[in-house]
Amino acid sequence: MSETVVDIGRYLATYAQLKEAIEGLTEEQLTWKPAPDKWSITEVLAHLADHNLIVSFRIREILAGSDKPLPSFNQDDWVGGQRANEGDASEYLDLFDALLRYNSFLFYRLSKEDWEKTADFRGNPVTAGWFVEAFTNHVGKHLGQIERNKSAYVPV
Repeated sequence: MSETVVDIGRYLATYAQLKEAIEGLTEEQLTWKPAPDKWSITEVLAHLADHNLIVSFRIREILAGSDKPLPSFNQDDWVGGQRANEGDASEYLDLFDALLRYNSFLFYRLSKEDWEKTADFRGNPVTAGWFVEAFTNHVGKHLGQIERNKSAYVPV
């Protein structure tokens, strides 16, 4: 069992929160954008799946003792480059859930010492636990964005 102060249950709960947030929405609502330079709900879900993938990599680099700076990614270019709005929101959500569960299998095996390992991210030492908490908080911000998109939706 993990010896961490990281709330793995809170991390895992993000899937249910996202699923509930998009429940009952039409394809039009999911792909509608409040402005050309803003993301649709589908694009938000694609971004969160991408972000979860990157966090998975970063945590594994920390655990491996990597001495290289951890990578950033250009989220807007990733979303645009993969034409995320043409994808299926439920598939992005399924991938997001699969990554959560896969990571949780690892998280539950980690010792306190593992959680306290650090690596360089943007010039600062960060721990694996920091990434889990930051990611979980990041999902919360995007849940707010989804709610704003739902409230602003204007049928075409």
